[in-house]
Amino acid sequence: MKTIQSILLAVVTMLTLQANSQKKYTLSKSTFEVAGTSNIHDWVMKSSEGAGSAYLSVADSKITDIKNLTVTLPAESIKSSKGSMDDVAYKSLDTKTYKTIKYVLKSAEKVNETTWILTGTYTIAGVSKDYKTQIRVTAYNSDTFTLQGSNRMTFGDFEMAPPSAALGVVRAGKELTVLFNITLTDYVKNENVLVIK
Repeated sequence: MKTIQSILLAVVTMLTLQANSQKKYTLSKSTFEVAGTSNIHDWVMKSSEGAGSAYLSVADSKITDIKNLTVTLPAESIKSSKGSMDDVAYKSLDTKTYKTIKYVLKSAEKVNETTWILTGTYTIAGVSKDYKTQIRVTAYNSDTFTLQGSNRMTFGDFEMAPPSAALGVVRAGKELTVLFNITLTDYVKNENVLVIK
């Protein structure tokens, strides 16, 4: 009898550990927006070229822990509808020296099933600064999750002067908003693609 109980206990323990163990997820889809103002008009720059990964603990298709979330974005992948504006932005970002924008998670706090507070470090133009970010999590199944959120920041946070153009006639405002929508997919499912050469 004790042997059967021991076996059952071992099976339950193993299943529990498997259900709550961390798995690697990779960024399979992303949308990033940087929105700001100027003395002439509001502006938006967008990119969908993010890359990254995270380790998630998942139980019953719900995230129970978030670890090691890292996202990188090629700085010059962020584009507006105007090439001249992009050139001014890239000059402020010093994209010739700093090729990527990066986010690295430091800690994650669960508020409820769909809301988390992330503390992480943005590195932009070679300067790093920590932010708290409230995100909304949408689960499609245990293999795919989307994380949506935004941060208010200023050019000064990253030791940048607000961009200007037309000999200073057009001047960007000091504040901007970064919005993101990223999809994380189980690494095994995301990487299991048959490539025919």
